[in-house]
Amino acid sequence: MNNNTAFFADHLFPSKMLSRAARQVPKRTKKIHASAFYTNLAKRTGPLRAVKPDPTTVGASTSGTKAILELEDGSSWVGTSFGYEGDTFHGEVVFNTGMVGYTESLTDPSYHGQFLISTYPLVGNYGVPGAAPKDEHGIPLNMESDRIWAAAFLAQDYTHAHSHWNSEKSLSQWLVEEKVPGIYGLDTRAITKRIRDKGAMLARIRFDPDMYGAAEAGDATFENPNTRNLIAEVSNDKVRVFGEGNSVKILAVDCGIKNNMIRHLCDRDCEIKVVPWDHDITKEPYDGLFLSNGPGDPEMAATTTEFVRQIVSGEAGVNPNHPIFGICMGNQLLGTAAGAKTYKMPFGNRGQNVPVLNLLTGACTITPQNHGYALDADALPDGWAP
Repeated sequence: MNNNTAFFADHLFPSKMLSRAARQVPKRTKKIHASAFYTNLAKRTGPLRAVKPDPTTVGASTSGTKAILELEDGSSWVGTSFGYEGDTFHGEVVFNTGMVGYTESLTDPSYHGQFLISTYPLVGNYGVPGAAPKDEHGIPLNMESDRIWAAAFLAQDYTHAHSHWNSEKSLSQWLVEEKVPGIYGLDTRAITKRIRDKGAMLARIRFDPDMYGAAEAGDATFENPNTRNLIAEVSNDKVRVFGEGNSVKILAVDCGIKNNMIRHLCDRDCEIKVVPWDHDITKEPYDGLFLSNGPGDPEMAATTTEFVRQIVSGEAGVNPNHPIFGICMGNQLLGTAAGAKTYKMPFGNRGQNVPVLNLLTGACTITPQNHGYALDADALPDGWAP
């Protein structure tokens, strides 16, 4: 330290302070009781609210219930419940690498039948917003659908005192209301690594402490949701219209469509007619056909695929040469209709800020992803490109 620096420091810090700063020794502070964390602060004004304990997990009669997650490879993991509790729950365990957005992920129909792991270690800190608010198109603002579709939510840590200006309830309260189990205290890093090594696995959740113990590999009592037509289970059975009167007419096939997709189309001057997954789209007029996202195995949507095949081949339809846009499941259905095959990915692709390269333009786009199946691009017939 030169003379100028020493003179400057001596005037800024008395000798004792300089010594403390140099050693980076923190000052002694008054010890705060943990209970003070839940107490409203005196004289606080404005829209901010002091955090309050989650009534579902703090002091409740069911708080602290142990839950066991069993995987089909024989491994088992014990954690603490912060959601709905029942007998036994079944699903396919998958992970999402997003840091935020558990409200949107849980209400995404593409997660139907799946135990969703959050690789980000903390969940519940900003609570859950209300489901009632809608935008100018009549589309809910805060949810991707009208319910939670994930079969369970798994996390490393849960915040027992959420705080956000838009929050109406805790994540735990929401899970209980929707009858969806939630477990925290799990080593989600280890489980995610196991899934990456062995692939997505079937799993079950149990709350009976007498049943604790590793599951036997190949146990036939694990139920595979992918053997069901999950698309039919999530698709709305009614025809709905959004953005009525807008200039571009879009026919959207609901294989598990998310609210934000409808909103983006409405914002771009589109009138969207949303039809069920098995609706005969060959008889519908439109400016463009939109095939939505959805859960499970695309082979289960053979009815939709056949309608699309008839349209792209020219065998049927009243819209010659009109564009078709498939996203996620919709892309797989379009490729299957063209003659390609789909395959199940080892552990899928689920997360946010995922770069995707446009093979036609060379441009890279940052995207969210959520799919467990993919198209075999090598199987596409002549005239088609991935």
